[in-house]
Amino acid sequence: MKAIVIHHYGPPEVLKYESVPDPEPRAGEIRIRIHAATVNRVLDVSLRAGNERARGPVLPLIPGVDCAGVVDALGAGVTRWQPGMRVAAAGVMPLDICPEDHKDYAGPTGMMGIKRPGGFAEMVAVPACAAIELPDQLDFHHAAVVMRHVPTAWNLLVNVAGLKAGETVLIMGAGGNLGSIGIQIAKNVIGAKVIAAAGSDERVKTGLELGADHAVNYNACDLQAEVMALTGGKGVDVLYDNIANPKVLPKAFRAIGFDGRLVTAGAHAGPHVAIDFAHLYHKRITIKGQPGYHPADVPKCFAAAAAGKIKAQIERVLPLSRAAEAHRLVESGESLGKIVLDPTQG
Repeated sequence: MKAIVIHHYGPPEVLKYESVPDPEPRAGEIRIRIHAATVNRVLDVSLRAGNERARGPVLPLIPGVDCAGVVDALGAGVTRWQPGMRVAAAGVMPLDICPEDHKDYAGPTGMMGIKRPGGFAEMVAVPACAAIELPDQLDFHHAAVVMRHVPTAWNLLVNVAGLKAGETVLIMGAGGNLGSIGIQIAKNVIGAKVIAAAGSDERVKTGLELGADHAVNYNACDLQAEVMALTGGKGVDVLYDNIANPKVLPKAFRAIGFDGRLVTAGAHAGPHVAIDFAHLYHKRITIKGQPGYHPADVPKCFAAAAAGKIKAQIERVLPLSRAAEAHRLVESGESLGKIVLDPTQG
């Protein structure tokens, strides 16, 4: 099969499109013929540049921390899946052989695309327990984006922040992937009031188009003053931030109201940010960092996407052979949506 292989760290050109042996599913695994894999700023692009070595990747490596496609082979003991079923897989999963129900597995785990071969390939073998069936209403490209970002955003807003209908949430990075998903979950799933914040008028417009009640360009006005005005001086109940911009986040933090919550699963513009500790204790603010998601939430995320409540923002779909170009697009910072690689495209 064809795959993208990283033999050494460096610029996008180190992504080599080459022939490698077809993966054979071990006991308890399935093989997926891939139709979509997303390009991620940290787990793919930063990793390729050599900035994520603390995560323990071992080269050579087929990157790609998610995928969507069709089951085309089964390992011994797999009964839940059948060839032809449409599935997605992503994230942390067993590294050693384990039963398809994952029962009593206590071995090592790791992310596909980091600790085991990933989705930048025509095929990948993953534990059967790591796959989820796709609704018929979702195509592979959108399903891959949903699998990558929606469960994380869902976990942050629903479980970690405990955002409730009628509360107000400030979504930072409205034009980004987690930001755009967060707007839709907060508005369409939870029923909260949404203030979207971004650094350009174009991205502010995106936030409003996705359903935000208000949107603020933090490079054109005082973010704290604007949010306080929009909330009648009360401040927001939840601040949702996955950027940690040291110039912007302090102002957003000051816009959190009494018993407010700040939740985050990212810091690619940080990580060091100064916050007002007097505001922290006077307003009884809780700060929670929580990467990842609860597996039980994933079917809810796909159901919400299938129902039209969440629409993944895809800017471009490229053939797998153009992975280096995809990495350059992400590194440029100009993309407003997800870049998806499709190994079935010529």
